[in-house]
Amino acid sequence: MEQIIEKEKPKLVLLGEDGNAFNVLGKAKRVAQKNDMDWDKISKEAMDGDYDHLLQTMMKYFDVE
Repeated sequence: MEQIIEKEKPKLVLLGEDGNAFNVLGKAKRVAQKNDMDWDKISKEAMDGDYDHLLQTMMKYFDVE
């Protein structure tokens, strides 16, 4: 049986920040680019719903604080 090793998620600090969607996306984009993540895929998924969906998507790809 092959063991799957999950890569650690990059940290995205949102505590104490402006919580509007554009700010969250901007911070996430910078972290994603620094970590060679597929930002187009992440942003498309994040914007395919309401604000709650946006935050859930961020938690899927990042270690959100």
